[in-house]
Amino acid sequence: MTVPDARTPRAATVRKDQRQRAPRQAMSSDDVAHALERARVLARAGDDEAAKQAYLEVLQRDATQFDALNEVAALAYASGHRSAARTAYKQAVMCHPSNPVARVNLGNLLFEDGDLSDAETQFRAALRVDPDLPEAHQGLARVLAEVSDKAAALHWQKGFAGHAVVTRQYRGPGPSVPLLLLVDTGGGNVPTQQWIDERRYAVTAVYTEFYDPIHPLPPHAVVVNAVGDADRCPAALARAERVLALTDKPVINPPARVRATGRVENARRLARVPGVITPETRLLSRAALLAAGDLRFPLLLRAPGYHTGEHFLHVADRAALAEAAAALPGEDVLAIEYLDARGPDGMARKYRVMFIDGVAYPLHLAISADWKVHYFTAGMATNAAHRAEERRFLDDMPAVLGARAMEALAGVGAALGLDYGGVDFALAPDGSLLLFEANATMVIITPEPDPIWDYRRGAIDAALAAARRMLARRAGCGET
Repeated sequence: MTVPDARTPRAATVRKDQRQRAPRQAMSSDDVAHALERARVLARAGDDEAAKQAYLEVLQRDATQFDALNEVAALAYASGHRSAARTAYKQAVMCHPSNPVARVNLGNLLFEDGDLSDAETQFRAALRVDPDLPEAHQGLARVLAEVSDKAAALHWQKGFAGHAVVTRQYRGPGPSVPLLLLVDTGGGNVPTQQWIDERRYAVTAVYTEFYDPIHPLPPHAVVVNAVGDADRCPAALARAERVLALTDKPVINPPARVRATGRVENARRLARVPGVITPETRLLSRAALLAAGDLRFPLLLRAPGYHTGEHFLHVADRAALAEAAAALPGEDVLAIEYLDARGPDGMARKYRVMFIDGVAYPLHLAISADWKVHYFTAGMATNAAHRAEERRFLDDMPAVLGARAMEALAGVGAALGLDYGGVDFALAPDGSLLLFEANATMVIITPEPDPIWDYRRGAIDAALAAARRMLARRAGCGET
């Protein structure tokens, strides 16, 4: 079974022409076992390309061989090429519809890609085959939690009770560095796939809400607290602190620092940083929201614990308030003052800067005609002028932002105190920083291979390299 938050390779795709090609001479069962073991040895040694070829050798002769399909997909998943893994898992499900492992693995990918309905279908199908399969309950719980279905609680319990510790496959050629990763069952975790290298670190994940601290922790040289969303994960953060009381090893992103990064708390404390403008932010029940007589419009409404613009609405006036509030999940909503991030050209801008081990790294600039600015919906790929502006920011952040904003950034980073985190912001006309959010859950995404993104690669590589160096130092295994 693959681990739900690994990643996947295009190179490992089982191509359509390979599936349809007339099979070569059939392999005997002994030949299949030998070829699979060779592929596994290569995969454990981190030789992905050779392992892929070994798996494909089996599939070229039998495109339905389950172990080869499942394991080449897992290799793809772990290597960062999601579409290839999805193709192979779909083939495994099609050829082996009664195998619950294939369905769970496909369901995990579908869930991560936002396809909740199809993911639910796969998890429920797996449970019809094996009603006690923990990974199927885990996946179904995640789906139901996303749609605020109270049935999620039952599946959380069935999925994680007694299964709170998950050892991930180590794929390095030499001795490993043991790493403890604290995670939340329901999401809100720091994306770590890009900077925790499974060829160097042997990762044991602990789902904090279900871990019984009477048990000793697995061996580890360093702890990464990936429970990162203060609004979504208060219980998991509290449990993480109990877990950490059992260790004296270095901890990246201590829970107490993460807990202080909720949107309401950030708006209050970061407003005290010179040069920072934060939106007035209130957490209200629906009834309190509708009864509030001091709201100023336009207003932003957001369900706590969500990111990437999900469950985030612009409310123009009081007449639209009730309908907007009813559209959001959960019992409470965040009422957020609207900060106008538009420049003289009418376009809204959102800068992202990462704070890694005390240093600020520019990550991206998104420019959009919409008030809700997100990089992959901003149309940056179709606007060369906007890409040129982003390039200037990445190449010389101080020159683009100016002294006032740079001082404000330094103040934000110091106030957060996170080992790994980031801030999204715009610039006010006077050079002040208009703060949108600042927390540990910022993701660093490697650009697509299209040459138009070459100007972004240096900045992204610098941030990832900083995270890897920090982790290596804390683990006591030297810088990389």
